[in-house]
Amino acid sequence: MAFECQKSTETGLLRSVVNCLEDSVIGKGESNLTGSLSNKGCILDSDIRNPKTKLNGEHYVLIPNGNEKHPAEEILPNCRSINDLPPALISEILNCLDPKELGIVSCVNSSLYQLASEHQVWKDFYCERWGNPAIPAPLGPGNSDVKTWKDLFVEREFRSKTFLGRYSVDTLYGHTEAVRTVFVLASKKLVFTSGYDQIVRMWDMEEGLSIASSRPLGCTVRAVAADSKFLLAGGTDGFIHGWRAEDGNPHLFDLRAPQNPSKEFRLWEHQGPITCLAVGFNKIYSGSWDMTVRVWDCSSLKCLNVLMHNDWVWSLVPHDTTVASTSGSDVYLWDTNSGMKLAVVNNAHVGNAYSLARSHTGKLLFTGGEDGAIHMFEVVKNARCHVKKVATWVPHSGPVYSLAFEFPWLVSASSDGKLALIDVRKLLKTSRYSATGSRPCKVDNLDHTSVEPPQRMLHGFGSNLFAVDIGLDRIVCGGEEGAVRIWNFSQALEIEQRVRALRGLRLENRMRRRKLQSNMNSKGSRSDQCSVAAKKNQINGDRNSWQNKRRVSGKLKA
Repeated sequence: MAFECQKSTETGLLRSVVNCLEDSVIGKGESNLTGSLSNKGCILDSDIRNPKTKLNGEHYVLIPNGNEKHPAEEILPNCRSINDLPPALISEILNCLDPKELGIVSCVNSSLYQLASEHQVWKDFYCERWGNPAIPAPLGPGNSDVKTWKDLFVEREFRSKTFLGRYSVDTLYGHTEAVRTVFVLASKKLVFTSGYDQIVRMWDMEEGLSIASSRPLGCTVRAVAADSKFLLAGGTDGFIHGWRAEDGNPHLFDLRAPQNPSKEFRLWEHQGPITCLAVGFNKIYSGSWDMTVRVWDCSSLKCLNVLMHNDWVWSLVPHDTTVASTSGSDVYLWDTNSGMKLAVVNNAHVGNAYSLARSHTGKLLFTGGEDGAIHMFEVVKNARCHVKKVATWVPHSGPVYSLAFEFPWLVSASSDGKLALIDVRKLLKTSRYSATGSRPCKVDNLDHTSVEPPQRMLHGFGSNLFAVDIGLDRIVCGGEEGAVRIWNFSQALEIEQRVRALRGLRLENRMRRRKLQSNMNSKGSRSDQCSVAAKKNQINGDRNSWQNKRRVSGKLKA
């Protein structure tokens, strides 16, 4: 789509730059700005450390490759265009914009279009929402054959609309009893499931076929987790059953092979059934009804920390050096290195808090409980870490057993047999760079009564959906009936485009028929007018001929 920008756009943008310089560049995040600009040849006056600091009553700004101090009022009015500013300064200004504002800036002129499109901030936008791409590629402005970070971001943002489109449902049969846990390994397009039948099964996500299944583990499996190195299953016997990835195996793990100590291992220190597992950041995390969360080292497989709770542990989600957990009706946030309790939300739900999900940045926390409610929290790290509730949904009539989050969609599974899809984008907005140089996610403080209901509800189950996960434009869930269902939205955009094309053709044909009908009606009215005129002429001609005959007969008699 081509954009047409008004001539006054650049002037207005330059005025915004003046405000940005006086309010943001000199004040917020100046310590980081100094380091980034000094490497690019720009010198910032060391005396300016406060946005309210003035010398001789004037604000002072940085000058590229210069040692003199000049007030902003003397420098910026001489800039007739935004392009007259130093490139390093323009780059720092672009760092303060969100994706929508960057798109507007790129419409001003060709030079700003190039700067805004090739800016590294697009990588930050992408990684904040979805992490690194599953298939890394040498991305850069100089490579025309590969996609830039902006292209990846726009494409992924556009693909996020798929969950509002049409879908197909694949039902996978293989379990003989209820399915308690589901895990999607999106990077390898694999799905792992297990439950009351004590068997871990591996499925191909795209084909919907069973790849392999393990031998019976001797207990109900309530938790499964995997990455590119480990596959973990936790059961009611308190053991963590693990498999190591095999080199050269396209499916990573060989579940059918006989027990091999080099490829399989077991961890046991929990005194009760294991309810939740996670693997990442070179650590293994496990939660149990023995009221503890244990942190294990992936290389040595030794327990590093034990995090004590006051009730049964139901769910956990790690991020970097922290892990969030639910115990009873409370929500905890821990430091995994020191084992310290960073924050606690008491009585987050009426009853047990069964499920937990977290954004990729770790700043958004979602909980689901026995009361059928879903709460959204913001994790704020200042001098002290605290958790603030910002939104609440009640889409289910029964307990929420499982949650999964992939920006911007939150998916919940409940005992009422329904899946709820919630788009959290309207609650979020990207704020300016903070003093630490990070780009925090700012959440609007909304009361739960003003929050929109879920954008979509998926039905078609009996009851008791125990597990759900999301990835690769698909939603995978399992429940009491023992079947695994994959809701496939990968063709939703293509189907919508075909539907719109058909609608356009139908509309065009309808308009064409109306035009032909109107032309035929206009021609019919003209022919009627001509026939009436012809009849009138014929009558007049008959009268004239009769009068002429009388005249001729009179002359003959005379």
